[in-house]
Amino acid sequence: MTDTILSQTEDRVLKITLNRPEKKNALTLAMYERMTALVAAAQDDPEVRVVMITGSGDSFSSGNDLADFLAHPPTPGDSPAASFLHCIAQAEKPLIAAVNGLAIGIGTTLLLHCDFAYAAASAKFQLPFVNLALVPEAGSSLLMPQLAGHRKASELLMLGEMFDPETAREVGLINSVCADADLEQTALETARRLAAKPPEALRLTKALMKDTSGGVTERINKELGHFAHRLESTEAHEAMQAFMEKRLPDFSKFS
Repeated sequence: MTDTILSQTEDRVLKITLNRPEKKNALTLAMYERMTALVAAAQDDPEVRVVMITGSGDSFSSGNDLADFLAHPPTPGDSPAASFLHCIAQAEKPLIAAVNGLAIGIGTTLLLHCDFAYAAASAKFQLPFVNLALVPEAGSSLLMPQLAGHRKASELLMLGEMFDPETAREVGLINSVCADADLEQTALETARRLAAKPPEALRLTKALMKDTSGGVTERINKELGHFAHRLESTEAHEAMQAFMEKRLPDFSKFS
């Protein structure tokens, strides 16, 4: 039986590939469970510094497998889909997506929880929830208006029509559009650059960016607290020593 989720770690990058190409990588509950386990384990694995998600064949993901979901409707509690969404929303290490084709429903909304996302020129996006008499998921009813503005989010979520990679880039869903042949290499290059950074500094930076509590004054104080602590860290010592010695810093020994 074909493994519907493939995983490989190389250069401290965990690559997760949705591998159900005959179904356009539609997600089943078992696939959600496997992805959750992989992303969760990566958070405590010093050999993994970045997680990258992509799809096999001509699709990133065509969304949820409707037959599977109608037989096992997701709940707000501990359903596999909910567990995966909470897992990627709370992930401390950088997440990167390489969107290689169709990105429907969750194939688009999971990008809202990625730190970097790249799309092939042939990619197609859609948020079809209303068309299916459903409502948005993955926090997209909150995150899309924050990202794209209320009117553009209304267009994408309430009309539910297909949109192209350039629109996805304009509203901030992806970083850039790549030639199809260059997509994976572009995403992997970013992943490797991140993997070479001081890992704790990277995790704290992501945590600060995702923390929406308080105002500017509170944020300045929070940053200063971390800043003072980081000045005494071994990561900072290596960075500054390398600068003074006119060499590249080596953060490979940190976790």
